This record gives sequence, structure tokens and C-alpha cells, in this order.
Amino acid sequence: MTLPAKLSRREREIMDLVFALNQATLGEILDRMEDPPTRPALRSILTILETKGHLQHRKSGREFVYAATHEKKGAGRSALRRVLDVFFGGSLQDAVAAHLADPGEKIAPAELAALEKLVAQAAQGQTKKDPSIALP
Repeated sequence: MTLPAKLSRREREIMDLVFALNQATLGEILDRMEDPPTRPALRSILTILETKGHLQHRKSGREFVYAATHEKKGAGRSALRRVLDVFFGGSLQDAVAAHLADPGEKIAPAELAALEKLVAQAAQGQTKKDPSIALP
């Protein structure tokens, strides 16, 4: 299951933090946000994310601990689709070309070999990921 693309910038920022931390309290989220909102405003956004079905919480002592209701991998696919659509007109080729053309990016030979193998599998119509290919 993937996350719908209909999240505000602030909601996406919060979801990114929750995914990075696996679970987080309101205080942990506030501490890691750039230009954080007030505690009551963040509490409201967390409630909205719960209402939308993106977060769930459990009580731990006096605090709520928030966790994503969707898998990180599915959310990553959804985020990648958004980036491809918004910045590259939906073209994976253009996105990969932009990444490879960036002189600041250093791609390890092993990663390039793994990517070549994935491209070859895709060209052959194989949809299963080969477990011997390890990408970060």
C-alpha cells in the first residue's frame, strides 16, 4: 500500500521524520523539524495525519508515540513517483540521466553493476527482484 500524494509540505516533512525514526513522540518530531510549528499546531497536524490514515499512536507514559500505518517501501515508491511526475515529466530515464550527470555524485562500481542487472531484468520483462542484487 502506498501513501497518497495529497499531503501538505508540512505533513510530508512529519511523515519523513516518522519514517526515519520508525516511531516518534511529538517532542522528537519538534526537535528534528526545520522551522517547527508550535506544540499545539504540531499536535493538530499529527491528529490530521491519523485521521487521514497515515499515522497511528500508542500511549507510552504521558506521551503518544506515533508510527506510520504504511510501509516505508510503499511510501518511498509513492514519493519517487511524485518526484518523477513533478520534476521529470514522469520520465525515469530523465531522472536517472540527471543523477548520473551530476558531477557531485560518486556511484560505486558495484552499484552500477547492480543497476545494469536490474535494467537487463526489466528489459526481459522479469518483474521479480533478484535477491542477489543489493542496492542501498
